[in-house]
Amino acid sequence: MASWGMGWFGGGGKKKDGAKDAILGLRSQLEMLSKREKHLQTQIDEQEQIARKYVNSNKNLAKAALRKKKQWDTALEQTQSQVMTLEQQIYSIESANINKETLAAMQKAGVAMKGIHGDLTVDKVDQLMETLRDQHAIAEEIGDAITQGAGQQIDNDELEGELEALQQEELDNKMLRTGPVPVGDEVSRLPAVATGESKSKATRIGSEEEDEEAELRKLQEEMAM
Repeated sequence: MASWGMGWFGGGGKKKDGAKDAILGLRSQLEMLSKREKHLQTQIDEQEQIARKYVNSNKNLAKAALRKKKQWDTALEQTQSQVMTLEQQIYSIESANINKETLAAMQKAGVAMKGIHGDLTVDKVDQLMETLRDQHAIAEEIGDAITQGAGQQIDNDELEGELEALQQEELDNKMLRTGPVPVGDEVSRLPAVATGESKSKATRIGSEEEDEEAELRKLQEEMAM
């Protein structure tokens, strides 16, 4: 069995040359038979023409021509049968050679795949994928820890400074809007109209601040979206 495998795949050079030589020999014989087939057909046509020519004037010549025509017909049938046999043999050898080459290619592919896979198994692949998933989870935990640490540093240091700056800015804005506060009798001596105007102005300012606060909240919501 081993010697057969070596002869089929490993030592296929001689068999390949043998198949090639066989096909060449069959094709050469087929070419010769094709020439003979044409020659016999020519003879048949000639004898038929002779028989037609003397069918009425000379029956003996017509019969002789028909007799020869039948002989050529028989030879032609034999030749055509041989041609079909040779063609079938060529087809069979070519098919067998294609099958052999296909099996050889499949064997090479199997060896290549085995070499690629090596010692790799399904269990090893599953183990490798599990290891990758674990490492990915560890990487995510490390990233989360780094991010949380950065957030805590910002909360403890920078946010306090920003909050104080905002408080100071708000205080400055209030002082600019209210102006100096009247003291003592000056308040009682302020005209009633001025007091009403101040109240009206304060109301307008409060309304504007509410509108600004509403617009600010709307903008924050849009930014969040």
